[in-house]
Amino acid sequence: MENPRSYLDSNIVGSFNVLETGLRLNVRHLLMASTSSVYGANTTMPFDEDQKTDTPLTIYAATKKANETMAHAYAHLHGLHTTMFRFFTVYGPWGRPDMALFRFTDAILDGRAIDVYNHGSMFRDFTYVDDLVKSIRLLINAIPPAPRDRTHRIQNDSISPVAPFRVVNIGNSTKIRLLDFVEAIEDELGQKAKRNYMGMQPGDVPATWADASLLLELTGYRPNTPYREGVANFVRWYRSYYNK
Repeated sequence: MENPRSYLDSNIVGSFNVLETGLRLNVRHLLMASTSSVYGANTTMPFDEDQKTDTPLTIYAATKKANETMAHAYAHLHGLHTTMFRFFTVYGPWGRPDMALFRFTDAILDGRAIDVYNHGSMFRDFTYVDDLVKSIRLLINAIPPAPRDRTHRIQNDSISPVAPFRVVNIGNSTKIRLLDFVEAIEDELGQKAKRNYMGMQPGDVPATWADASLLLELTGYRPNTPYREGVANFVRWYRSYYNK
């Protein structure tokens, strides 16, 4: 909302540079991050990769959708084998300081209030970072074949009919209430949060929930870390790293 041009510079121009570099280096398999935010105003859950993603609610989501379509064009025109990941609310040690878990933990320990949007009536598919990394590593060898090289069809595959390109959800496949997530942080910290209940943020969505069946079909694996275990791991790391 404050600096939309930064998304154009990083997500559009930056991703174009990645595509060009991948093409010039003749990479075997290009793997790029998208986001669950591309599902935008969709309400049918869990979100699966075949749903239309034509109603983004933020400039960020719109640029990531553009990344997917740019990558598809490169895959079609140049045979650049590409997989796009749609990440669902990744959290864990070394996380971004602007994400909810990091901000909540920091504020609770400092005695500051936390902002709880939509008055707490929100759900997220929280995905622990270790599960994300394992999923990506396993997908490295799940190279989307060109149309002429396909010998069998994978169930519910999102692969393009005209290019060696697919998108894959990476999520925990569990819809967690935001207030339950906050309570898990409170329990690990041994300290209650001061809650500032607010309305919905512009561009935000009330819920996300991943259908990760394609990831399971491709790799034999799906994220499975319970959110309380992931929160506990993060809090231990945070206390150690910041000496709090």
